[in-house]
Amino acid sequence: MSNALTHIPTRTLNSQDYKTLALSALGGALEFYDFIIFVFFSMTISHLFFPNDMPAWLSQVQTFGIFAAGYLIRPLGGIVMAHFGDRLGRKKMFTLSILLMALPTLFIGCLPTYINIGILAPVLLLLMRLCQGLAVGGEVPGAWTFVAEHVPKNKIGLACGILTSGLSLGILLGSLVSTAMNKFLSSEQIIDWGWRIPFIIGGIFGLIAMYLRRWLKETPIFLEIQKRKQQELSKKIPVITVLTQYLPQTILSMLLTWVLSAGIMVIMLMTPILLQKQFGYSPIDALQSNILAIIGLIISCTFYGMMMDKFSIGNVLFIGCFIAAIMIIIFYFSLDNPHILFITYSLTGFSIGIVGSFSYFMVKVFPAQIRYSGVSFSFNMAYAIAGGITPLLISFFSDFVSKMAPAIYVVGLFCLGALIGLFLLINNNGQKYLAKDME
Repeated sequence: MSNALTHIPTRTLNSQDYKTLALSALGGALEFYDFIIFVFFSMTISHLFFPNDMPAWLSQVQTFGIFAAGYLIRPLGGIVMAHFGDRLGRKKMFTLSILLMALPTLFIGCLPTYINIGILAPVLLLLMRLCQGLAVGGEVPGAWTFVAEHVPKNKIGLACGILTSGLSLGILLGSLVSTAMNKFLSSEQIIDWGWRIPFIIGGIFGLIAMYLRRWLKETPIFLEIQKRKQQELSKKIPVITVLTQYLPQTILSMLLTWVLSAGIMVIMLMTPILLQKQFGYSPIDALQSNILAIIGLIISCTFYGMMMDKFSIGNVLFIGCFIAAIMIIIFYFSLDNPHILFITYSLTGFSIGIVGSFSYFMVKVFPAQIRYSGVSFSFNMAYAIAGGITPLLISFFSDFVSKMAPAIYVVGLFCLGALIGLFLLINNNGQKYLAKDME
């Protein structure tokens, strides 16, 4: 690798770095809010967009199916946007992704329901959800790549952690909006018109975030690639290079994404609904405890990112995933005692924050020429599979097998995360997998 592509030397963060991190995290928060607000109103959507004579469990499963469709389409959006991100620039795709998210979110808030247009209502809802999936497929990997290539190499963990905290902030915004709606509006008002407000707000926020991103600058690493275009840019399609030359890195990144999907989807997004359906908690208690858990997640994503800069990847992954598995067990087995819900859910949210450090591994194992494509393919393909089936499996097994099914699933995956950390420790902390410009 040419010295021209050596990463920014070790130094402290400057004002431009902080500006880049702040705008990237804010935009990511608003875009992720647009993507996940759907799940907070899934019960209302299942009532409005499917026939009233359909069994409640079936309409709920179909609603989760539409939610999952946004995950299934992500690899397509991610591959296409990452391809052009590796060829034309990170910033252009980074800005485009938020526009592709804002408009469908705004349109969802304006859609007619089943009682108005029949079967066309869920079809249009599915179409908008697919558009959102295409957008977020480029957003998350692009954001990690963008911030990692802006900051000095001894701050990559911190940068990725802050960015992931920003994405988690989007979940918090969704939970706060949902809590406010349930507190200040009656069930009838929410069904009549209130459910539209979060989507309309999200669309407007997305357009504002797109405007703010115009102040971002292209990454120094990509600018160097452009200067040396003939020598440095991969002559193959970037994703082909990823699969043919970086398969071990891709597999490890996909496995870590599977762990991440379980922590975010089940513990953060689905648990408020499961608390109500399976454990008899009120909507307000479920949502308020969820807010505390998300705050814990936001703090710990940055914390674990900082730990990656200070300690070995293997050690942080092993210890962090092991602690998360223990806390999830404690959380689920304490749900029969409502007096400690707020404490156990908060601590579990903090422990889940180990997922904020996974992107550190992903951006460091792919070289600059195909980094966006490598991170995007690994993350989106794994999230499409795991994110697509997880809501359906958890919903089905919770209703018909055991209400502890979510705990078994998530604990198993965080044990897998701990094993990956152990594997990296055994293999010289994964040094042989690191890209030259990230060593």
